[in-house]
Amino acid sequence: MPRSRTLQQAIAVATLALALISCGGQAGSGTVGSAVPAATSEAPEAVVLWPAPPDPLERTVAAGLEPEVQEHTTNHVHAHLDVFVDGEPITIPAGIGINIDDPDVRTFDEPDGSVSYGGIEQCAKPCISPLHTHFATGILHTESESPEPNTLGQFFTEWGVALTDSCVGEFCSPKPIAFYVNGEPYTGDPTAIELTDQKQIAIVVGTPPAEIPKTADFSKE
Repeated sequence: MPRSRTLQQAIAVATLALALISCGGQAGSGTVGSAVPAATSEAPEAVVLWPAPPDPLERTVAAGLEPEVQEHTTNHVHAHLDVFVDGEPITIPAGIGINIDDPDVRTFDEPDGSVSYGGIEQCAKPCISPLHTHFATGILHTESESPEPNTLGQFFTEWGVALTDSCVGEFCSPKPIAFYVNGEPYTGDPTAIELTDQKQIAIVVGTPPAEIPKTADFSKE
């Protein structure tokens, strides 16, 4: 099946799921924290192409990180990730790296209609990765005891989405794939990109958006 048709089907499914959510229905247990604001003339609606996986702590370990009972602030930084597929923004879900079913993890309804997870004082057992997302905003949180930077490859392992220099998820070369850091082209290994404070990362699959983001709003994090 052509990939453009696959993306169109994914967009159609995501739109139906969001419609069900807004009407009080359930979009299915596989999608967590993935509601997004309605589209506007200035910002197109983001597509939930890859929802947060149901096994966050197992994926944390697979990424070479250790689940914790709380967040640590020895190394507390925020990077931002944008993913575009044929010009369409793709949602970075909330709850990646967080066991949202743990009773000590709180759930919040955000003003834009999305859901966020956090408010952790201390879980009775490990419930959160030192690399995670609280909101569906693309902000990647590092809250760790280790000063060593986390990497984009570790985040994609936690997300459960394939990442190489020629593949992002199910999209692979010869479909064009490009990477940008702070608005500038990046041609190295994307999995090695360090998630340092206020770094802006963009992944562009296929047709690029009208503008490549150079920075992001970190003021609310």
